[in-house]
Amino acid sequence: MSQVDILILSNGPGEVTTWVRPVVKVLRKGLGNDRSQVRISVVLSPCVNASGKEVDIAASYPEVDRVQGAEHFFPFLLRGTTADNWDWSSKGVVIFLGGDQFFPIIIGKRLGYRTVVYAEWEARWHNLIDRFAVMKPEVAAKVSPKYAHKFTVVGDLMAGAREEQRDCQSETQPHPTELIGLLPGSKSAKLTQGVPLALAIAEYIHAQRPKTKFIIPVAPTLDLQTLVDFANPHKNPLVRIFGSPSTELLNSQPPTLKTATGLTIELITANPAYHVLSQCSICLTTVGANTAELGSLGVPMIVLLPTQQLDAMRAWDGLPGLLANLPLVGSGFAKVINWLVFKRKGLLAWPNIWAREEIVPELAGKLHPPEVGEMVLDYLQNPEKLVDMQNKLRSVRGETGAAQKITDLVMEELKEFRI
Repeated sequence: MSQVDILILSNGPGEVTTWVRPVVKVLRKGLGNDRSQVRISVVLSPCVNASGKEVDIAASYPEVDRVQGAEHFFPFLLRGTTADNWDWSSKGVVIFLGGDQFFPIIIGKRLGYRTVVYAEWEARWHNLIDRFAVMKPEVAAKVSPKYAHKFTVVGDLMAGAREEQRDCQSETQPHPTELIGLLPGSKSAKLTQGVPLALAIAEYIHAQRPKTKFIIPVAPTLDLQTLVDFANPHKNPLVRIFGSPSTELLNSQPPTLKTATGLTIELITANPAYHVLSQCSICLTTVGANTAELGSLGVPMIVLLPTQQLDAMRAWDGLPGLLANLPLVGSGFAKVINWLVFKRKGLLAWPNIWAREEIVPELAGKLHPPEVGEMVLDYLQNPEKLVDMQNKLRSVRGETGAAQKITDLVMEELKEFRI
């Protein structure tokens, strides 16, 4: 049996990729690679934005020993048993990296483990959690003085993307031409509109700036043929609505999409694709974790929320997302929810939510490729606008080094067991 167990609680694809990944790397480095002494487990909780591949992603991290999927979470929460009847050491720490902050309280008490919660914007249950790792001082400033000793400002976990970006840039040469990233999403609810819209915009820009290159970072949850199917008018009626070009997949290295007009779009299958995204002049993206990652990289972006098919967008968080995905009636709920959201639209992209103002454009409604294309061209022709956006993006996130500071907190909590 392991002397120490580290249990990480997480949920969606964004958290597993941008929070869990950097933390387990530093944890394993700091606590050692002897699996008989330190074991790292990941337990996932349900998330409306889940893709179904989160277990595979977490299991691909060499630092992780065990992973349990979200479908088994509530039996574990309520009864304390995993699907595979995992054994647990008497000494350990529960690290919260996504989900509901109440979960580590229940699980920590049952296992007799210390609890460490990473909180970006809000920390809850101050009296029941042992330590809070917060992104910015403003989070700790809201806390009663009697709990202030539990709070440590660690910075921005997603800023690890910037550190990884710098490492990659030191090994690779800058992209020789102007580069635009297309990020249409990873789930069918977004890809149905996102793929044909992105391709039509790329065609428009390419016609006027033929030297501009385009990339699509392919989500690890998405296979290439499925991506191409969303550009097929026989399988996706929105291709004709957006006036997207016919597209074929070239089995080249790297794999490439080619349109009838000769436009080629490189498909980036490496994950995460920070080394390429960081070289983009601008990206076109849907809402979601993509906006957070681009914001942390300081990459300018335009956020697209097309409503040509009002029930297509079903990836909202919380109750709206659950209602929109119900069998049979989900489409009706999706139309009503999306109509209300777009009618009362607030800030939806993560950088804008962080800044509490629109520092990256959010375009919602029946979007037309030429209009979006003209906006992109305006930015490319006026690079000072891109620099201004980039500076604002970099100003709204926390400092780097969060994964190391969280590891330091974990090691401090382990000392409570007098290891």
